[in-house]
Amino acid sequence: MTERVPPELQQYALKAQRIQNQLAQVVTEKSTVEAELREINIVLSTLEKLSDDVELYKSVGHLLIKTKKEDVIKELNERKEILDLRLKAIQKQESILRQQLSEVQRKLNELLAKSYQQPAKQG
Repeated sequence: MTERVPPELQQYALKAQRIQNQLAQVVTEKSTVEAELREINIVLSTLEKLSDDVELYKSVGHLLIKTKKEDVIKELNERKEILDLRLKAIQKQESILRQQLSEVQRKLNELLAKSYQQPAKQG
């Protein structure tokens, strides 16, 4: 004898799955942004140790272009600022998704408990 899953329970299970998928994407994006920020911080730290007249080259497409240390530092700091803002937005989104998931899981558990408390209908 098979029991049918109530439609409301199915809806909440699907909603929980969708939120989990979104959360996984956000966590992956957060990890990528954090990795890029770490890399920028390492490069900035390394640049601080170099003399101001050092020859630097940056990759532009398939070319290496000679550039000034101060220009590289400026570009990296601008990119870092953008990534910091992006990271804050991602963290906020992650927090909201975790809250939503928690609420949906709570409701799902309530519905599961309710469905198991009701006596099975014999047909």
